[in-house]
Amino acid sequence: MRVIDGTNMILGRFCSYIAKELLEKEDEIVIVNAEKVIVTGRKGFTIAHYKEERYVGSVRKGPRFPKEPDRILRRTVRGMLPMKTTRGRDALDRLHTFIDVPKEYRNSEPEKHDEFKNKHVSNVFTLLEVSRELGSKVKVDGN
Repeated sequence: MRVIDGTNMILGRFCSYIAKELLEKEDEIVIVNAEKVIVTGRKGFTIAHYKEERYVGSVRKGPRFPKEPDRILRRTVRGMLPMKTTRGRDALDRLHTFIDVPKEYRNSEPEKHDEFKNKHVSNVFTLLEVSRELGSKVKVDGN
């Protein structure tokens, strides 16, 4: 089991790495601090895109798009996996995402990947901000 910290990671690059790792290896991957993963781009445009994704379809038939930050992260990884195959579905079953750090993972040292961190991009905001714009009432320690 691998525990990976999502703090200050760029969403698309980080999720593509996670999808690749899930397909190549048989390890379970736990992502903590999912609310601190950042999204790049113009905030208004990006929020409008997520709102549009959220309201596509119907309540009964879907597709259903999440509004919690850990679920948005999981859904983004799911979009990068071959979900019509058992290999892709099994890979998604091995992914666990959490807001903040749960009690059972506080003693373990999470992996930090500097190659996916934000270094130069200026227009950034977190998944927590996106989820609050979508109407989520996520409670995070310190916010």
